[in-house]
Amino acid sequence: MLKNNQTSFEEKWPQMRPIVLKLLKQEPVTHSEWQELFYAVHLVCLWDDKGPSKIHDCLQEDIVTFIKQAQSRVLAQREEQALLKAYIVEWRKFFTQSSYLPLPFWQLENALQGKSQSSGHNSSSSSSKKSNHSDDSIVRKLMLDLWNQSIFMNIKHRLQDSAMKLVHAERNGEAFDSQLVIGVRESYVNLCSNTEDKLEIYRENFEAAYLQATSAFYRLKASEQLQADGVKSFMEYADAKLREEEARAERYLEPGSITALAQCCVTVLIGDHLPTLLAECPPLIEGRETDRLQLMFRLLDRVAGGVDPMLRDLENHIVQAGLADMVAAADVITQDSEKYVERLLELFRRFSNLVKEAFNDDPRFLTARDKAFKTVVNDTTVFKLELPTSATAMARGIKSATPESKCPELLANYCDMLLRRTPFSKRLTTEEIESRLKDVLLVLKYVSNKDVFMRYHKAHLTRRLILDSSADSEKEEDMVEWLREVGMPADYVNKLARMFQDIKVSEDLNTQFRSQTTRHDAINIKILNAGAWARGSERVSVSLPLELEDYIPEVEEFYKKKHSGRKLLWYHHMSNGTITFANNSGRFDLDVTTFQMAVLFAWNQRPNEKVSYENLRLATELPDPELRRTLWSLVAFPKLKRQLLSYDPVVANPKDFAENTLFWVNQEFALIKNGKPQRRGKVNLVGRLQLSTERSQQEDNQSIVQLRILRTQEAIIKIMKMRKRLSNAALQAELVDILKNMFLPSKKMIKEQLEWLIEHKYMRRDDDDINTFIYMA
Repeated sequence: MLKNNQTSFEEKWPQMRPIVLKLLKQEPVTHSEWQELFYAVHLVCLWDDKGPSKIHDCLQEDIVTFIKQAQSRVLAQREEQALLKAYIVEWRKFFTQSSYLPLPFWQLENALQGKSQSSGHNSSSSSSKKSNHSDDSIVRKLMLDLWNQSIFMNIKHRLQDSAMKLVHAERNGEAFDSQLVIGVRESYVNLCSNTEDKLEIYRENFEAAYLQATSAFYRLKASEQLQADGVKSFMEYADAKLREEEARAERYLEPGSITALAQCCVTVLIGDHLPTLLAECPPLIEGRETDRLQLMFRLLDRVAGGVDPMLRDLENHIVQAGLADMVAAADVITQDSEKYVERLLELFRRFSNLVKEAFNDDPRFLTARDKAFKTVVNDTTVFKLELPTSATAMARGIKSATPESKCPELLANYCDMLLRRTPFSKRLTTEEIESRLKDVLLVLKYVSNKDVFMRYHKAHLTRRLILDSSADSEKEEDMVEWLREVGMPADYVNKLARMFQDIKVSEDLNTQFRSQTTRHDAINIKILNAGAWARGSERVSVSLPLELEDYIPEVEEFYKKKHSGRKLLWYHHMSNGTITFANNSGRFDLDVTTFQMAVLFAWNQRPNEKVSYENLRLATELPDPELRRTLWSLVAFPKLKRQLLSYDPVVANPKDFAENTLFWVNQEFALIKNGKPQRRGKVNLVGRLQLSTERSQQEDNQSIVQLRILRTQEAIIKIMKMRKRLSNAALQAELVDILKNMFLPSKKMIKEQLEWLIEHKYMRRDDDDINTFIYMA
């Protein structure tokens, strides 16, 4: 057993020092020497109280001496690349040893940190344990700090400058050994002994110098390139250099620096020239130069907010080009809803292709396209629908109106052409009709006043169902479901669905009625739910021919037995029939409205007489506007070369008929085919006259506004009931969000309805803030 102080530092260090020097110089060390060093350190730290500090001081002295020798070898090199090579060689040897030299001194580490270790550990286990913590080693930190203070601080600027010159040479296309730059970088990274931030020295020195050199290089080169070759070539240059620098950064920089390098290049190559690049954007969009736009997008998207002006340029282009196209085609599209819708769809596809090819369908550019296309769809330059500004204006009969797009009405007309039996729908396959209906729904998405589409679509559906003119009943019901899927209000879609149910129920009732009557089955009565189908104000009085009048009591009696308590209301303007017309030219079957039938039956007993307008009014009991409209359809039907009725004196429009204007049956009426009159044939005189009255258009517009008022009030109450208290701005935002699938309420309408609700005690303003509303239960 050894006694205290029996093994001293002075005794052991002369044996330890040669081995330490061998390790520093990377000279071979035998296994016994290695074991001896472990054991000597252990004994000195265990028995000599001052041994650990003495070992530390002597180690430091020898390490400094070794570093000084290495420094002299490095500085002996005058040429820059030779200096770099010499430094990297010396550093890599030293750094390698910084991992090995600390291993035998683990007991020293513990002693200096004030830790006591029990003896008896063998050296190999100590070696294994210490190697796992070499990064925290006091000896390793000592070695790295001494290298930093003794050599690195003296020549780091020369090292950096030399490395940056090599990178500069590479950028100019010169060849060199890239390992030199990598070696310098590694020395900066590995030299740091700060365990909290391993990259501190690298970041503050090498990375900063690299970024500065990069910025200076491209600031000069970019300006030269831009002036020499112009914007379009410069964009290709900038794109190539950005990719090139990112690849170079992966070789020469730490992974965490690549983002900073990329941002540095973006600033110098793109950010500094942003106005010049952006000035080129509108012409590129105008010329549909998609490759260059894609390149510009790729470049500007690297700059914060860089694509925002591009979004505005795209939006402006779509609005201007779209409206210019619509105005240029106004003569065609105002006369034909098919041409109008197809022109809109062609524009949408054109702009969508531009966004796809130039901007890769980036969501921001799709949003800009949608916003701009919405402006085109809702524009009132070509098509205008006048709606009263308010309920007050309607009540007073004031002409003041807010112009809105007529697009929804034309979309509804186009749907009608597809769903009704027409020459247009007959030449299309079922798949083509479905595709075009889906196209309508696509355009409808951009319509602000969807409630107008709903009203017209319902009117057309009513006409098709009553006249049995649907081309495909399955498609009719599909369309209703598609409207539900695209977010149309449930109450509107449910009404349409009820219309189909009513038709089916009505068919059953007709079958039962015919089985109980002795009359022939030429009559088809549709018994429909008034709430889903029509407005009471549209009912028009008319004196029916006796042949029809006799049916009414019989039908009512039959229905009363089925449904006691319900009342039937007859909507004659929604009815039609077929009559046989005979004259000198032959016999013809005419499909006519009930109003046309009532007028024609005035000549049933006196086919050759002339009848005045006044007498026709007395005979038919039709209101003046309806009688004029009906007569005009019989004297000036557009598709007939020989009209059914003749009249005198000739006038330009039905409003010019006088009380003494005479009408008579044209005995020369005939269908003309291939220039020859036919003795037999069938004519449909119903046309677009069916299902609407003179007042319908005005009533439609008024009812649209009235429904908007009610919807707005309902939505405000719904919001306030839930929120209890809300600012004006927040209320308007929520209100628009709720109503956007039907219409966009104007600020004027919102203000009027808020005042009305406050006046009727549904809500009140906050006493301290007039822009805050409080719900009143």
